[in-house]
Amino acid sequence: MLGDGIADVQTTLSGEIWVSYFDEGVYGNFGWGVTGGPAPIGSPGLIRFRSDLDIAWRYPYDGEFGAISDCYALNVAGEEAWAYYYTDFPIVRIRAATIAGWSTEVRGAHALVVADDRVVLVGGYREDRWRLVAGRIQGEAFSADRPATLVMPNGRPIPRTATVLGRGSELHVVVGQSWLKLDFEDLAAR
Repeated sequence: MLGDGIADVQTTLSGEIWVSYFDEGVYGNFGWGVTGGPAPIGSPGLIRFRSDLDIAWRYPYDGEFGAISDCYALNVAGEEAWAYYYTDFPIVRIRAATIAGWSTEVRGAHALVVADDRVVLVGGYREDRWRLVAGRIQGEAFSADRPATLVMPNGRPIPRTATVLGRGSELHVVVGQSWLKLDFEDLAAR
């Protein structure tokens, strides 16, 4: 049982399972978190499960970068996980249960792509739905370059029904029966 309100599921090369949760998974719904009901499994907002589905690690509620109310983006690269979440929208990296994080001014992204100390945040609210913000994590903050807009190969807008997912240094965009992939260098050059 991985819980309710699952936003994303990604696995490591060694078979561990990272699960991120949106607000209903964090705060409860459908009997989770109500008086007399079980606490939501996803209440930390981000959990790493072992391959046998036992919990190996939970994101701390009282961590330096604040609690997760809704994990907007998850990216598992090798054995480490990256997350970007509401309410303060930091970028965090979890490597061997150690958390590093960087503040951002970018709000509402729904995917992130990583390559070493470089990050691309994809999306935002309303008219920024397909915004690309590339930059570097430096010191305690994400230093953003000029934003760009993600479009289809033919230059047309991305349909609202598209699914986007960051996985390591690649962005995957699924539109209908088409699966498009951009690597970090393609994204950062836009």
